[in-house]
Amino acid sequence: MATPVLVTKLFVPRPRPNVVSRPRLIERLNAGLHRNLSVIAAPAGFGKTTLVSEWVAGCGRPTAWLSLDDGDNDPTRFLTYLVAALQTIAPRVGDGVLSALQSSQPPPPDEVLAVLLNEIATLVDSFVLVLDDYHLVDARPVDDALAYLVEHLPPQLHLVIATREDPQLPLARLRARGQLTELRAAELRFTALEAADFLNQVMGLSLSLDDVATLEDRTEGWIAGLQLAALSMQGRQDVSGFIQAFAGDHRYIVDYLVDEVLLRQPEDIRRFLLQTAILDRLSGPLCDAVTDQEGTTARLEALERGNFFVVPLDDTRRWYRYHHLFADVLSAHLRAEQPDQVSALHGRASEWYERNGSAPDAIRHALAGEDFPRAADLVELALPALFQSREESTMLGWLEALPDEEVQVRPVLSVLYAATLVVSGQFAGVEARLRAAERWLDTTANLSEMVVVDHEMFRQLPGYIALYRAAQALTRGDMAGIVHDAQRARDLASEDDHLLRGSAAGLLGLAYWASGELETGHQMYAECMAQIQRVGHVSDTLGCAIALADIRITQGRLHDAMSTYEQALQRAAGQGATAMRGTADIYVGLSELHRERNDVHTATELLLRSKELGVLAGLPQNPYRWCVAMALIREAEGDLDSALDLLGEAERVYMGDFFPKVRPVAAIKSRVLVDLGRVDEALGWAREQGLSVEDELSYLREFEHLTLARVLLAQYQTDRSDRSLRQALALLERLLRAAEAGERMGRVIEILVVQALAYQEHGDVLAALIPLQRVLALAEPEGYVRTFLDGGPPMAALLREAAVRGIMPAYTGTLLAAFDTGQPRADENIHFTSGASPPLVESLSEREVDVLRLLNTELSGPEIARELVVALSTVRTHTKTIYSKLDVNSRRAAVKRAAELGLI
Repeated sequence: MATPVLVTKLFVPRPRPNVVSRPRLIERLNAGLHRNLSVIAAPAGFGKTTLVSEWVAGCGRPTAWLSLDDGDNDPTRFLTYLVAALQTIAPRVGDGVLSALQSSQPPPPDEVLAVLLNEIATLVDSFVLVLDDYHLVDARPVDDALAYLVEHLPPQLHLVIATREDPQLPLARLRARGQLTELRAAELRFTALEAADFLNQVMGLSLSLDDVATLEDRTEGWIAGLQLAALSMQGRQDVSGFIQAFAGDHRYIVDYLVDEVLLRQPEDIRRFLLQTAILDRLSGPLCDAVTDQEGTTARLEALERGNFFVVPLDDTRRWYRYHHLFADVLSAHLRAEQPDQVSALHGRASEWYERNGSAPDAIRHALAGEDFPRAADLVELALPALFQSREESTMLGWLEALPDEEVQVRPVLSVLYAATLVVSGQFAGVEARLRAAERWLDTTANLSEMVVVDHEMFRQLPGYIALYRAAQALTRGDMAGIVHDAQRARDLASEDDHLLRGSAAGLLGLAYWASGELETGHQMYAECMAQIQRVGHVSDTLGCAIALADIRITQGRLHDAMSTYEQALQRAAGQGATAMRGTADIYVGLSELHRERNDVHTATELLLRSKELGVLAGLPQNPYRWCVAMALIREAEGDLDSALDLLGEAERVYMGDFFPKVRPVAAIKSRVLVDLGRVDEALGWAREQGLSVEDELSYLREFEHLTLARVLLAQYQTDRSDRSLRQALALLERLLRAAEAGERMGRVIEILVVQALAYQEHGDVLAALIPLQRVLALAEPEGYVRTFLDGGPPMAALLREAAVRGIMPAYTGTLLAAFDTGQPRADENIHFTSGASPPLVESLSEREVDVLRLLNTELSGPEIARELVVALSTVRTHTKTIYSKLDVNSRRAAVKRAAELGLI
């Protein structure tokens, strides 16, 4: 039944022939079409939906319509329905966005909207998007998403918001810019003429002008009040006396008039209205089931014809809803008059939805009717499918609504509860749920109290309990615990339970990887990929491919890593999906490999492709990796300040995942700080991390210790302290032995490069050539280039010395050629020997001077962008231009040069 739900949310209400035409308001809306936004804001019953439906029918533009409810507070759900609404007029718009929203880590709403708006901007025809009942949304993330949408609307799109209260938007700014059309209660009230037309023509009364004026005055033109009054007056003799009998505010009038309306209905109609008040959508078959009557389709049609606050939700008049005000009062009457019937009515609705394939609605009504055993049965059967569609918030909502005693007697549901907590990152309650399930596996338990609905899942419980215990151990960093429980899960899994076997193998792969046993970790991950591929989880195989390639890179097997990435993309393409969750991360990995080959152009193009796919297919699973990869490209280009900004962004967007954190962003930042000459800050990082040359070495901290060796070498370059050099060389030797023992040849290559540079810095060229000769032999078959170029002029000098001595002449020649054509590094700035500074070749623009002055502060790139109210990319463009004009390659050099020239 998901389809009818979606149909009713996206249905564009058609103007009804028996409504009062409102040309003055239609003209206002037409006049505002050239603006970005129209807001129709008024309390309930002022005809907002009716007015907008009449207007869109004649505005000459296609219309996408989304009727919102209180279930749309989740931004992912809101955006999913938003795309679905847009696809009613542009069927292919947002296809990739929908895939992204179904991922395990949906991208931020503004990034989803950025892609969606770019797609909308390519549409030829202008159109209208209506968000009806926006007041039912009460979630800041959705408000923020709407604000982003409004601020970036393409010219083709005119947005209409119908709401009872002002949306959380910068309305004052939009008003000042002339981008806003507003209709409020004062404009929506019926005038005296409109009231007379409605009461006498539409509702079929014959009221005098005085009676109409009195009613219009008492209701203040409130349309719902006039409609209720008209229904109450039908068939009365003393109409004028009735009109004089009521007064008060809208709530009082509603209560009074609905009472009057209900009292005047035949008993069967009144009973039907009260019994169906529990439904948020009405159809003939559903109402038949709830009321235990037949023929209610005709009754719904008759209510609509009689203007009885029944609103059609589709073109076929199959689905309806009551006007919200009317439904509220009906519900109150039902609870007051027949409280003992409420649960039974919800039960019938739940049973009907279950028979018709809508588990969510069946569960909702079972919970509303407090039939918790039935709700628990339904939840137990529904959860497995929701795991695959990754609807964690929905699952948690259902589980939390169930009494704990109902869950405790259900072992399958307890394990599913634990699984939901795991995938939601809420590990605190996992063990209690697993123990609650485990006690029913004890042969001494009183099984007569146990409730199981999914018997197949029950047979698999021991394996899944072990699996989620392994996941808990992973969060604690308990490698032995992971191996013990994951292996147990693997052993308990049946041969055909590929998902359990694959998940267990993946956890084993993580444990061995984090422990530095890379080849065993690779084997386990390969098994995980093969198993989950057999159950069709293609997007999850991409995550496995990322892990497999990461391992191969650490092993120094770049060609194998490239093949792993390429095969993963081929698998995705074989499923007809060039964009699915994980593809963006694959492109990040490919970019890093091309950067190592010094193909910076291709590396950059791959990252741009990744960014495009990232939003379409679910954002990189690890978005910080994109920032790190781009930072390393900026570093290769010599733009160290931009590299540092990107690494700061990487830290901000970092979200912990199950992959071992073997290359911390803070350590990469410290390397860039060294390149910028900010050695003291890099040493501060080492102190903050508690790093020491005497530390016991481990694979998890290997990258950090290698970074410490680089920092100590930089300290030696600054203060020429032999102690720093000795410490660096001793640490490098220990790291080399550990990496060789673990067959981490990628790490061995880097260590040997740093060793060679350390001896070179000390002036011992012959000693430097020993690790250099070895690293050249290891690196050449895999095509390493950037690792050497990052060594700067000292490495170039060493390579020239190696070439002279005939050490791997072809490879050294290739590397030296790359030095000759590569981008200059920050430490290759030209230093002028004359005391006078050279003249500025080209003057700076006023905006460039603004940027330059802010470069002479502690502000980061993003902070400078916010200060100047421009995009970060604009700041970077100005910065590069400034560097070019000042003939420098770093922020510090730019500030120094500008000071020499008297620019700051």
